Amino acid sequence: MTNNLLPQSTSHVDATVIIVNYNGGEYLEKCLVALQHQTRSPSRIIVIDNASTDRSFIDARQRFPDCSFLPQSRNLGFAAGNNLAVKAADTKYVVLLNPDAFPEPSWLERLVDAAERYPEAASLGSRQMMDNSEGLLDGISDDYHFSGLAWRRAYGKPMTPAYHCDQKIFSPCAAAALYRRDNFLEVGGFDEDYFCYFEDVDLGFRLRLAGYESYYIYDAVVHHVGSGTTGGRYSDFSLYHGHRNLVWTYIKNLPLSLLILFLPAHFVMTTLVLLKFCMVGKCQAIMRSKIDAIKGLQVAILKRKQIQSTRRITAWQLLQYINFKVWKS
Repeated sequence: MTNNLLPQSTSHVDATVIIVNYNGGEYLEKCLVALQHQTRSPSRIIVIDNASTDRSFIDARQRFPDCSFLPQSRNLGFAAGNNLAVKAADTKYVVLLNPDAFPEPSWLERLVDAAERYPEAASLGSRQMMDNSEGLLDGISDDYHFSGLAWRRAYGKPMTPAYHCDQKIFSPCAAAALYRRDNFLEVGGFDEDYFCYFEDVDLGFRLRLAGYESYYIYDAVVHHVGSGTTGGRYSDFSLYHGHRNLVWTYIKNLPLSLLILFLPAHFVMTTLVLLKFCMVGKCQAIMRSKIDAIKGLQVAILKRKQIQSTRRITAWQLLQYINFKVWKS
């Protein structure tokens, strides 16, 4: 028995929902079922499968024939997988959704309505609630710290009136985010050298440098497992990619005046991070991340020249979006 995914709602929006799957297991099916119950359906759903070895892709393709399934012969990673799907899309908006993120029925409609309400924004983020943790936020955006760290704002905090309004943000978490397709392509999409982790912060940074805004949309709600297919937030895999990629993001995107000013803070942060993870048995992963980050600096510097040559905002304007707090918020 198959399900007809797209015709459930009465109208469509000019948006393509993109899901990059790798061994998503039952998450992928649950995600697609949630999309089936949207108040307004996407024009198209593209599922990129990165050579999954479980049955998630096979089962989903059988059950949801109206989706566009693009199987890959190898794991392209989150960055390249999404880039491939964005290029294949032909809608005004592309909406990225992780297979372990389950949207509430009005999610897509709220995001697209907000995109029309905020034409100055190139990206919009969802309110992510922790799946199976009643009332706790999984985050409302990605915050960027002057040391180079980034984190999910309000992660693990209870939902309070402070988060019941749209807010300007540095960048959205790409687990559930809308992008204007033209703006996404204009700045080059995700950096495919990242493979996965931190690529959404890097993309958000480049969109910010190009002069575009970003907003958190409080009533566009998803329930997110988080790292559901990568072994957890502090697995060797996520630790390596996240801390390698944050170095490249720092080098590529900070204007020279801020790079010189903040570089000592970056070195202090790096030292503390190395000590922290070595003390908990993650020394090999964290050291390898920094060694490989240094090996990739020449390429990052070349990319920096292109990014900075097309920058449309001043270093002073950028400062208002950077977090200077000692503790995460």
